[in-house]
Amino acid sequence: MRSDLAEPSAERTYGFVIGGELAAPEKRVAVRSPYSSDVVGWTGEATALEVERALAAGAAARDAMAALPAHRRRDALLELENALRLNQDELAALMAQEAGKPLRDARAEVRRGLLTVRTAAEEATRIGGEAMPLDVVAGAEGRLAITRRVPLGLIAGVTPFNFPLNLVLHKLAPALAAGNAIVIKASPRTPLTALRLGELALGCDWPPGAVNVISGGAAPVEAMLADERVAMLSFTGSAAVGWGLKTRAGRKRVTLELGGNAANIVHHDADLAEAADKLVRAGFAYAGQSCISAQRVLIHRRVYAEMSERLAAGAQALRLGDPLDEATDVGPMIDDAAARRAEGWIREATSAGARLLCGGHRDGGFLEPTILDRVRPEMSVCREEVFAPVLVLIPYENVDEAIAEVNASRFGLQAGLFTRDLQFALAAFRRLEVGGVIVNDASAYRLDPMPYGGVKESGFGREGLRAAIAEMTELRLMLLHG
Repeated sequence: MRSDLAEPSAERTYGFVIGGELAAPEKRVAVRSPYSSDVVGWTGEATALEVERALAAGAAARDAMAALPAHRRRDALLELENALRLNQDELAALMAQEAGKPLRDARAEVRRGLLTVRTAAEEATRIGGEAMPLDVVAGAEGRLAITRRVPLGLIAGVTPFNFPLNLVLHKLAPALAAGNAIVIKASPRTPLTALRLGELALGCDWPPGAVNVISGGAAPVEAMLADERVAMLSFTGSAAVGWGLKTRAGRKRVTLELGGNAANIVHHDADLAEAADKLVRAGFAYAGQSCISAQRVLIHRRVYAEMSERLAAGAQALRLGDPLDEATDVGPMIDDAAARRAEGWIREATSAGARLLCGGHRDGGFLEPTILDRVRPEMSVCREEVFAPVLVLIPYENVDEAIAEVNASRFGLQAGLFTRDLQFALAAFRRLEVGGVIVNDASAYRLDPMPYGGVKESGFGREGLRAAIAEMTELRLMLLHG
């Protein structure tokens, strides 16, 4: 049945948050549901003048934010957490509409957002340093080095469509916790949740201009990249765009959280029922539109037939439908073009000899949960980031073969491993070329406080609240001579 939550008003215009105020966008644009194509709400495409106003406001707030004591930063973040909690139904419904995210998943994202903000508030009071005696050489007696972490100043955050609340918070919350000002450029596909978040932040005890949220395409990002007032760019999106930005960032600090084609290993000693349940969820939740969604599933030959059957049965049991329907497991992809691209890669694979175990059919923006086997490494569904509800199954004989197969990718974000063998788990931790190894859960598992990021083409730097605060601060030293 369809949820009875109050839905966002299609007539509402979501303003930009600039300099401590809501600003009506100069260029009004509609945001449409990927499910129905109906207008969800209105916002704007940020003009050069609006981008400049946001950057100027953030730069003007830099000193006030740097001077804000830790207890004030903590308390303001706790105010934001409370505001999110009071508005969680509205935010979940808004995400379901503008992103096509099933309501259950949208609610889970709000809960994750609450944890993200709460953790940032706690970490705001833990940003410390160390004291280092320097009498390690003759003549340095009586000298003491003291370090502390200081904010960078103004952070530019660029966020994607797929987690329109929590991935915004993963930039905004640590930036504020560390004493920085921030300008968020939200995805033009799902800007409304981010703008509503910025509006809620206006009600918290931040200096004017500490939080700025705008929307738009590439032009605002280029302006941020070129602006000398911006100390750091934190980007989440595609590898091609992210690495291109980094090459032009000059002296700016840059963190990149990019794509992947996550591998998951199912060893012969695994609990197959548990592994299948978790991999079905990891591969098909939010139509596979997560950079750590399960994509490649490596299965030991001894259990390959049984595991394949379990995965296919799980995929076929999922229900596609209206994101606002409580029974929906899988909603539409973000647009028809994304679904057509994935459908094309499936056809490319089957025409080259891959076998379709289930799914493969597209209806507009809906793509059925799809499982392929008999794939080859050169196929796009194996080589690229599919970012769609598609799993490819690959058999393996031994541990070394499985590890080599995982590493045979230019991506390296997270990998999953299902096994009871501690030695295999430790070998995977040592040898897998990824940012995170998730043992006895799928690659898509992420707890928000933990360090998160990738290697190879999957990223540069780390998110997760404590790790992000380290990225968004500078180490400063003072030497004392008594």
